[in-house]
Amino acid sequence: QVQLVESGGGLVQAGGSLRLSCAASGRTFSRYNMAWFRQAPGKERMFVAAHSWRGGSTYYADYADSVKGRFTISRDNAKNTVYLQMNSLKPEDTAVYYCAADTRSLLPTRLVRGYDYWGQGTQVTVSS
Repeated sequence: QVQLVESGGGLVQAGGSLRLSCAASGRTFSRYNMAWFRQAPGKERMFVAAHSWRGGSTYYADYADSVKGRFTISRDNAKNTVYLQMNSLKPEDTAVYYCAADTRSLLPTRLVRGYDYWGQGTQVTVSS
Protein backbone atom coordinates (compact mmCIF):
# COMPACT_ATOMS: atom_id res chain seq x y z
CA GLN A 1 0.00 0.00 0.00
CA VAL A 2 1.26 3.45 -0.92
CA GLN A 3 -0.01 6.64 0.64
CA LEU A 4 0.44 9.99 -1.09
CA VAL A 5 0.03 13.33 0.64
CA GLU A 6 0.09 16.56 -1.35
CA SER A 7 0.81 20.02 -0.01
CA GLY A 8 1.68 23.47 -1.27
CA GLY A 9 -1.53 24.53 -2.95
CA GLY A 10 -3.15 27.89 -2.37
CA LEU A 11 -4.29 31.19 -3.86
CA VAL A 12 -1.88 33.09 -6.09
CA GLN A 13 -2.15 35.96 -8.54
CA ALA A 14 -1.66 35.43 -12.24
CA GLY A 15 2.03 35.40 -13.07
CA GLY A 16 2.96 34.03 -9.68
CA SER A 17 4.50 30.73 -8.65
CA LEU A 18 3.73 27.79 -6.40
CA ARG A 19 5.57 24.58 -5.59
CA LEU A 20 3.52 21.49 -4.87
CA SER A 21 4.96 18.60 -2.92
CA CYS A 22 3.82 15.00 -2.67
CA ALA A 23 5.21 12.82 0.07
CA ALA A 24 4.94 9.09 -0.51
CA SER A 25 5.08 6.11 1.81
CA GLY A 26 6.65 2.85 0.70
CA ARG A 27 10.13 1.47 0.64
CA THR A 28 10.52 1.41 -3.12
CA PHE A 29 9.59 4.97 -4.03
CA SER A 30 12.62 5.13 -6.32
CA ARG A 31 10.96 2.47 -8.49
CA TYR A 32 7.65 4.33 -8.91
CA ASN A 33 6.70 6.42 -11.88
CA MET A 34 5.24 9.60 -10.39
CA ALA A 35 2.85 12.06 -11.97
CA TRP A 36 0.72 15.11 -11.41
CA PHE A 37 -2.80 15.46 -12.75
CA ARG A 38 -5.29 18.27 -12.34
CA GLN A 39 -9.05 18.54 -12.39
CA ALA A 40 -10.99 21.77 -12.86
CA PRO A 41 -14.65 22.01 -11.78
CA GLY A 42 -16.91 20.15 -14.18
CA LYS A 43 -14.01 18.79 -16.20
CA GLU A 44 -12.20 15.47 -16.40
CA ARG A 45 -8.95 14.79 -14.65
CA MET A 46 -6.06 15.64 -16.95
CA PHE A 47 -2.39 14.75 -17.11
CA VAL A 48 0.06 17.51 -16.21
CA ALA A 49 3.52 15.95 -15.85
CA ALA A 50 5.29 12.69 -15.06
CA HIS A 51 8.69 11.60 -13.87
CA SER A 52 10.03 8.21 -14.84
CA TRP A 53 11.74 6.10 -12.18
CA ARG A 54 13.92 4.57 -14.83
CA GLY A 55 16.35 7.06 -16.27
CA GLY A 56 14.65 10.08 -14.75
CA SER A 57 12.90 11.21 -17.93
CA THR A 58 10.17 13.80 -17.59
CA TYR A 59 7.00 14.22 -19.60
CA TYR A 60 4.61 17.16 -19.84
CA ALA A 61 1.11 17.74 -21.10
CA ASP A 62 0.80 19.01 -24.64
CA TYR A 63 -2.80 20.20 -24.75
CA ALA A 64 -3.75 23.70 -25.84
CA ASP A 65 -3.01 25.55 -22.62
CA SER A 66 0.19 23.58 -22.18
CA VAL A 67 2.18 23.65 -18.99
CA LYS A 68 5.41 22.80 -20.71
CA GLY A 69 7.94 25.55 -20.20
CA ARG A 70 6.11 26.83 -17.12
CA PHE A 71 5.90 23.73 -14.90
CA THR A 72 8.75 21.47 -13.80
CA ILE A 73 8.41 18.06 -12.19
CA SER A 74 11.22 16.72 -10.05
CA ARG A 75 11.75 14.14 -7.35
CA ASP A 76 13.94 13.49 -4.34
CA ASN A 77 14.16 9.75 -3.75
CA ALA A 78 15.93 10.26 -0.43
CA LYS A 79 12.85 12.12 0.80
CA ASN A 80 10.25 9.99 -1.01
CA THR A 81 8.90 13.19 -2.48
CA VAL A 82 7.91 14.47 -5.90
CA TYR A 83 7.52 18.16 -6.65
CA LEU A 84 5.74 20.33 -9.19
CA GLN A 85 7.21 23.79 -9.58
CA MET A 86 4.62 26.01 -11.26
CA ASN A 87 5.70 29.37 -12.67
CA SER A 88 3.89 32.04 -14.70
CA LEU A 89 0.57 30.75 -13.43
CA LYS A 90 -2.59 31.58 -15.34
CA PRO A 91 -6.23 31.61 -14.21
CA GLU A 92 -6.83 28.54 -16.40
CA ASP A 93 -4.36 26.62 -14.21
CA THR A 94 -6.95 26.76 -11.42
CA ALA A 95 -7.79 23.20 -10.42
CA VAL A 96 -7.35 20.52 -7.81
CA TYR A 97 -3.92 18.99 -8.36
CA TYR A 98 -3.43 15.29 -7.67
CA CYS A 99 -0.27 13.31 -7.18
CA ALA A 100 -0.27 9.77 -8.56
CA ALA A 101 2.01 6.75 -8.37
CA ASP A 102 2.43 3.94 -10.86
CA THR A 103 4.16 1.03 -9.17
CA ARG A 104 3.89 -1.44 -12.04
CA SER A 105 5.26 0.02 -15.27
CA LEU A 106 8.65 0.73 -16.75
CA LEU A 107 7.57 4.04 -18.26
CA PRO A 108 4.91 6.50 -17.13
CA THR A 109 1.67 7.05 -18.98
CA ARG A 110 -0.51 10.10 -19.49
CA LEU A 111 -3.63 8.07 -18.72
CA VAL A 112 -5.47 8.20 -15.41
CA ARG A 113 -5.96 4.44 -15.44
CA GLY A 114 -2.23 3.89 -15.55
CA TYR A 115 -1.80 4.95 -11.92
CA ASP A 116 -2.68 2.75 -8.99
CA TYR A 117 -2.32 5.18 -6.10
CA TRP A 118 -3.61 8.74 -5.71
CA GLY A 119 -3.31 11.54 -3.22
CA GLN A 120 -6.28 13.47 -1.85
CA GLY A 121 -5.55 16.52 -3.98
CA THR A 122 -4.56 20.11 -3.25
CA GLN A 123 -6.41 23.17 -4.51
CA VAL A 124 -4.60 25.70 -6.66
CA THR A 125 -6.47 28.93 -7.40
CA VAL A 126 -5.01 31.57 -9.71
CA SER A 127 -6.70 34.96 -9.65
CA SER A 128 -6.63 37.34 -12.59
